[in-house]
Parts: sequence; C-alpha cells; structure tokens
Amino acid sequence: MSATLPPLPARPRQARSDGEQSRERLLHTGLRLFAQQGFANTSTREIAEAAGVNVAAISYYFGDKAGLYRAVFLEPLDTAPQDMAPLLNGSCTLKEALRRMLGSFIEPLKHDETARLCIKLHCREMLEPTGLWEEEIANGIKPMHAALVAVLCRRFRLKRADDEVHRLAVSIAGLGVHLFVSRDVIEALAPQLSATPEAVDTWTERLVMYAEALVEAEDKRRRKAARDSAPACRVRRRTEN
Repeated sequence: MSATLPPLPARPRQARSDGEQSRERLLHTGLRLFAQQGFANTSTREIAEAAGVNVAAISYYFGDKAGLYRAVFLEPLDTAPQDMAPLLNGSCTLKEALRRMLGSFIEPLKHDETARLCIKLHCREMLEPTGLWEEEIANGIKPMHAALVAVLCRRFRLKRADDEVHRLAVSIAGLGVHLFVSRDVIEALAPQLSATPEAVDTWTERLVMYAEALVEAEDKRRRKAARDSAPACRVRRRTEN
C-alpha cells in the first residue's frame, strides 16, 4: 500500500559543522534503504543503526522520518547542484540554457552508486507515491520546462508558446532523462561511454549539440511552413478583393 507523507513539519534545526558527517551518513543510508524498501517499510531505528548514529539524530537534523525522506528525495547528494538561476530568469543564451539543464541530469552520473539509488528511489516514488513526486513536478519540473519554453520562444521570436514549442522542450529534456534513467542499459550496450568523469562530461557536450540540432530542425520546419502558407494567403486575399 502506498504511504502518504504528512504535512511538512516545522523547519528542523540546521546541522552544526561538527555534525555534518552524521547528517551526510543519514542521507546516504536513508537513500539506500528507502530505495530498496520504500518509505513505509523503512523505520527510523533501522536507518539510524545502519548509519551508526543515535535515532534522535533524525529528529535533530530532519524533524522526523518524513523530513529525512523529503531531504533524500529532493537534495542533491555527492554533487553540487547546477545553478539554474540564469535559465529561470532568462539571462542566458540558448546554448547555455541547454548546457545547464542537460548538465543537471548528467553530473550525478559521475557518482555511480548514488545515481543508481536516486533512479531507483524516483521509480519507487512513482509506483508507491508519498506525494513528493507531485511536489517535484510542481516545484522542479514545471518551472524548468517553463524556463526552457521561454528560451525557445525567444529563439523563434514568439510571443506565446504553441504546441510545437512544448513538444520540442519535452524532447530536449528527454535527452537527459533517458541518459539518467537508462544508465544500466547504456552500460550494457557501451560501458566506455560513462566509464570515467571525462566520458560523462563528453555526454554533456554531445547532448547540447544534439539539442541544438533539434532546435534548428524545428526552425527549418517553421520557415518551410511559413513559405508554404504564403501562396495560399495571397490567393485568399485576391479572392476577397
């Protein structure tokens, strides 16, 4: 049966510098156990024992089990988050926007075990929802989609996005999503493509290049559609006159 997280509790106290290691152990242990067993089947005592800390540490750093789960699900682990502010506020170029967005999928792949557990946790959350997936869509995915759509509208000189712009934005994001969720498949097909941090970095550059090609293809399609519609418009105007 799916569990539902209770409302977000009062903001837990910030970790002291001398307790940061305990907090990190709780995050990584929680990620492993939640990914393997799910939220409902994992107890705070089990997490604390596996992390080698007192069970009260969960309350101190996260408030309760739900707070720990929320932190595990939403906080980036082992890697600094991409700075998405320029993308969200519209101050970057198309290429930079693509690099930032696609890089947010690719950077975690340098941390193999953490990335695998995050993928597993997200899949489990979709199958056994606690409400955080909806929260992630509302607070993370939708704003990122809207920001990319805005960048594309500027590229095509549109005042308002049409269905084709939304379709293109979804397709571009899909490049990163597929690479992230299909890691095991890609490694089975060509393990050398993600064997080193340098190889993972190459993915970022290539995906940006592929995404730019998608944008150019859509631009070409729009120009052709405009040319094809021009004769019909002229005939219609002559008929009306």
